Amino acid sequence: MKYQWMILSLALIAGLTTSYILDSRDPNLSSEPDYPINILESGDTAIDLYNPTDSRVRLVYFGYTQCPDVCPTSLAVMSAALKQLPSEQLAQIWPVFITLDPERDDATTSANYAKHFHPMISGMTGTNKQTEALVEKYGVLKIRTELKDSALEYAIDHNSYFYFLSPEGELIEKIPHLLNPAPLVNAIPDIIKQVPSS
Repeated sequence: MKYQWMILSLALIAGLTTSYILDSRDPNLSSEPDYPINILESGDTAIDLYNPTDSRVRLVYFGYTQCPDVCPTSLAVMSAALKQLPSEQLAQIWPVFITLDPERDDATTSANYAKHFHPMISGMTGTNKQTEALVEKYGVLKIRTELKDSALEYAIDHNSYFYFLSPEGELIEKIPHLLNPAPLVNAIPDIIKQVPSS
């Protein structure tokens, strides 16, 4: 009987300790649903970025809607490139803008921003966890810089590349920020050939 009480006491202590550890964890660490990184929001729609049944090559640009110069320039170049593509090549490209600033860019904001440059560009927003996972996966430089005495409060410093992805999300190639759509237009036919159509 004495040993049974000891076992029950130890079990009670272990349970209370576990409960305390779980309750004292930082709530911010688990405040977001742990969605797959490829299911992002665009407008009022959840979109699967890695969908093998959609054989189009993903042409992805990472930026944010409050970006003062680099993002608008790059998306304008993307738009110009899309307008120069023959229709058969255009049908094999899925242009995507993914925000690096989900705190300010919700799904509707990102979608509307992208459509401002070209109607084919899908503007997407993920959770903070999804965004950081995508940044790590594709080697995107992303640094938050606080802005004193500014209504914006902070900026997102980031590198500027066009990322070509397979339907499964594998990186095919990345092309640096351009001021001219010609290199992008010239690269697309060879990149399309690397992805078998369904």
